[in-house]
Amino acid sequence: MHNLILGGARSGKSRLAEQLAADSGLPVTYIATSQPLDGEMNDRVQLHRQRRPTEWGLIEEPLALATVLRSEAAEGRCLLVDCLTLWLTNLLMLEDDQRLAQERDALLECLPTLPGTLVLVSNETGLGVVPMGELTRRYVDLAGWLHQAVAERCQRVVLTVAGLPLMLKGPAL
Repeated sequence: MHNLILGGARSGKSRLAEQLAADSGLPVTYIATSQPLDGEMNDRVQLHRQRRPTEWGLIEEPLALATVLRSEAAEGRCLLVDCLTLWLTNLLMLEDDQRLAQERDALLECLPTLPGTLVLVSNETGLGVVPMGELTRRYVDLAGWLHQAVAERCQRVVLTVAGLPLMLKGPAL
């Protein structure tokens, strides 16, 4: 089953995704897309590491997500990707629209073909005011379109608010 867990900042989406992966009873590989480029982000990464079971595998990949998913997905395995919006930001900051489009299209193309269990985490950024800056507006637009396309390809979609899951699509948790 492919799962998309959406939510705002500090909504509990990562914790819910980690619980879903743990409850799968399968070997889990955590795919981190963040790049801890400053002290605050490094602290967030450390918090996530401390919370995860030590037996989980870890792959850090900020850009080539589809490549990693294709090579790691298998029946009897669970892949947890945290998070799509950080991955999108990494691509956006390259200022290479062709690479962004290639990586996005590769992800969307591979999702329906991946075996095993997949849990994708992403920040829902489209619930607030429209940002004033061009780059920020572009990011919100790209994230919204990405979420729509990924949700279409997942069997379960959950919006997390205040640590509570709201089922948008698929079977209850």
